[in-house]
Amino acid sequence: MSTDYKFQGWVGHDAKSADGNMKWEAYEPKKWDESDVDIEISHCGICGSDLHTLRSGWKPTLYPCVVGHEIIGKAVKVGSKVEKGIKIGDRVGVGAQSYSCLKPDCDQCASGEENHCQIVNVPTFDSKYPDGSKSYGGYADYARVPSHFVIKIPDSIPSEDAAPMLCGGITLYSPLKKNGCGPGKRVGIVGIGGLGHFGLLYAKALGADKVVAISRSSTKKADAQKMGADDFIATSEDANWASHHSGSLDLIVSTVSSADMPLQEYLQLLRVNGTFIQVGAPEEPMPAFNAFALIAKSCKMGGSTIGAPHEIDEMLALTAKKNLKPWIETRPLKEANKVILDMSAGKARYRYTLVNEAHA
Repeated sequence: MSTDYKFQGWVGHDAKSADGNMKWEAYEPKKWDESDVDIEISHCGICGSDLHTLRSGWKPTLYPCVVGHEIIGKAVKVGSKVEKGIKIGDRVGVGAQSYSCLKPDCDQCASGEENHCQIVNVPTFDSKYPDGSKSYGGYADYARVPSHFVIKIPDSIPSEDAAPMLCGGITLYSPLKKNGCGPGKRVGIVGIGGLGHFGLLYAKALGADKVVAISRSSTKKADAQKMGADDFIATSEDANWASHHSGSLDLIVSTVSSADMPLQEYLQLLRVNGTFIQVGAPEEPMPAFNAFALIAKSCKMGGSTIGAPHEIDEMLALTAKKNLKPWIETRPLKEANKVILDMSAGKARYRYTLVNEAHA
């Protein structure tokens, strides 16, 4: 198949790109494979990972890079070996992962946990495929992605809503589902931002008996209640919040991406046999805590990262069935440099989706 389109997007060349200095340029996509899909991008969500990567916050970035891993668009080229019956013209998406080994003897890939593949795991941007090609993200006109990680989007979900679900949504849905969120459970979500707001929506949709929003202040209380929160804990407004709510939650999912968190007090909120899951990824080490916070109540502590393709399909099906509506603000792709600054300043309420007006 020939193509008459060009791969170009907002390219970051150094850590200063996070200050609104990305440049619109052409770049070379991954080498074509017959299992690939080329996507004409109409929408791309903005994720905190984009900012961490642009500024080399987690690790040195493989500049030049194009960030964005909440991609929605139209399949415009499909290889002869594509999976899932994807056809030219289908509305599809891709989240934060674009490749894993998929070997039958890989414990993770064989059991539907491709996102935890320990052999080869290629994020949608700032990484390299086994053939040496670089992965480039969705602040762009087109994306080339192996079909195993391309997701068909249900007709009833608008593209601007579906985009941030592909990383932000699944980052919360997966640990909630895996750790038993549902009837009979009391669930807390720490941090009511782009990730946390998905936590409230999905905890309620999964049928938790009680959903508690946990934030520093009560500024977002009214919003959290509209998203499904039954209770709200403002940690800076009640000096004894941890003792007042001690032993009240079965499951806590923390979206906090700063190491400046009262971790010991969060653990105090757990009931016997409770579980604390960290999904936010601070650039600094996590704070210390007393081991008895886990030992005394037989509590568990863990982490979670995105989700496998089948989990994304499941999440989108639930979203369509329950008619869930994330809180999204659309912004033009051409203003990406301005939007990442607004994102960094905490202005999103609660997630930005870039719209590629040429393809929307």
